[in-house]
Amino acid sequence: MSGSTQKLWGGRFTGETDPLMHLYNASLPYDYKMYKADLEGTKVYTSGLQKLGLLTSEELEKIHYGLGEIKKEWDNGTFKRHPNDEDIHTANERRLGEIIGTHIAGKVHTGRSRNDQCVTDLRIYCRDILVEKLLPFMIDLVQVITKRAENEIDILMPGYTHLQRAQPIRWSHWLSSYATYFTEDYKRLKQVLERLNKCPLGAGAIAGHPYGIDRQYLSDELGFNSIIGNSLVAVSDRDFIVDIMFWSTLFMNHISRFSEDLIIYSTAEFGFIKLSDAYSTGSSLMPQKKNADSLELLRGKSGRVFGQLSGFLMSLKGIPSTYDKDMQEDKEPLFDCLTTVEHSILIATGVISTLTVQKENMQKALTMDMLSTDLADYLVMKGVPFRETHHISGECVALAEKLNLSGIDKLTLEQYQEIDSRFEKDLFETFNFEKSVEKRNAIGGTAKSAVLKQLASLNEEISSTN
Repeated sequence: MSGSTQKLWGGRFTGETDPLMHLYNASLPYDYKMYKADLEGTKVYTSGLQKLGLLTSEELEKIHYGLGEIKKEWDNGTFKRHPNDEDIHTANERRLGEIIGTHIAGKVHTGRSRNDQCVTDLRIYCRDILVEKLLPFMIDLVQVITKRAENEIDILMPGYTHLQRAQPIRWSHWLSSYATYFTEDYKRLKQVLERLNKCPLGAGAIAGHPYGIDRQYLSDELGFNSIIGNSLVAVSDRDFIVDIMFWSTLFMNHISRFSEDLIIYSTAEFGFIKLSDAYSTGSSLMPQKKNADSLELLRGKSGRVFGQLSGFLMSLKGIPSTYDKDMQEDKEPLFDCLTTVEHSILIATGVISTLTVQKENMQKALTMDMLSTDLADYLVMKGVPFRETHHISGECVALAEKLNLSGIDKLTLEQYQEIDSRFEKDLFETFNFEKSVEKRNAIGGTAKSAVLKQLASLNEEISSTN
């Protein structure tokens, strides 16, 4: 490198770059996030060069010293960017030349292209975010939900279909449903991690490494599980980014539905839960308001994440093989997606761990019409076909409504027997919400034993894949 401002690709060009083109082309304002991955990759790569005899031990020692100094500067916020730094790779190599001299620093890129360097950094960066943040945070989210469900196992509430009261369920059953979604998300994210953790380094620009570098060594030292076996694919594959965005979109879809339920439950009309002040805001005009802004933002940001995915897919769809500059459009949506998901997991965990359940309101919302199916089941146990009992139960509901009764339990035995003579006095034992939920004790049901089994299974799945 003949000067501190020379571009990595500048030897072919004699004219000045349009200043706007420089800004349009530069990615350092956002890809600086990968500085640790870039320095780590260069450290291992130069060790690979030394094994080939392309660097002496003394040169390697100086390079590694310089890389360590650069990391300290990034860590403590003293790294000084140069206007001509296009990206994190250019910036780090330029700074290395300033620390140890351009003659030795100019050797670190031997046989390496920014094509394989950049995607190596991306894979390391994504892997670190998944391992150090997203996966542990997902475990915390599931465990907070299951712990709450265990502690509040005795609370009953209406279950809804079509947002209409359907059948009584346990509050813990509702909690378990989202713990199930999030556990599947966790397991799916582990699969994403497995697919992304493959080594592209040593593929060169497109055709492979000209000096026969030991790619297995690079892969092992950088903590990859395997090597990408085709150099063309190694430099151009961005499927792992799409995988992350697909995962993020599905997870945020689950978060959005979770939030929507809690928003509804927090309204005065329902009053099932009360959010902590830490996750609520007030109105600038109406002092009585307590808004579920945390949940509304979780719901809203699901659209943001999906937008990042759809936008990047459109950037990818028409690119010819192998590397093209379009691929620089991977980082901004990826970084935004990862940050949004990380914060969303933490907010969702905070919301569910601090909200207050208003048990009495849940209990009041249970109405006898929700036991209509139980009434049909009563006759089933007497040998009547369910299709017939369903119609009979519907007639009972209709009669109670016609008589303006508060529930089907207010009909007399005589009125029941006028509809069907097979009703007996013990039918009134049907009108018990606790008995109703406890009858549903098959796997996946809302009986206490079934819910506790669900929670135990979820905790086992999370701990076994951790």
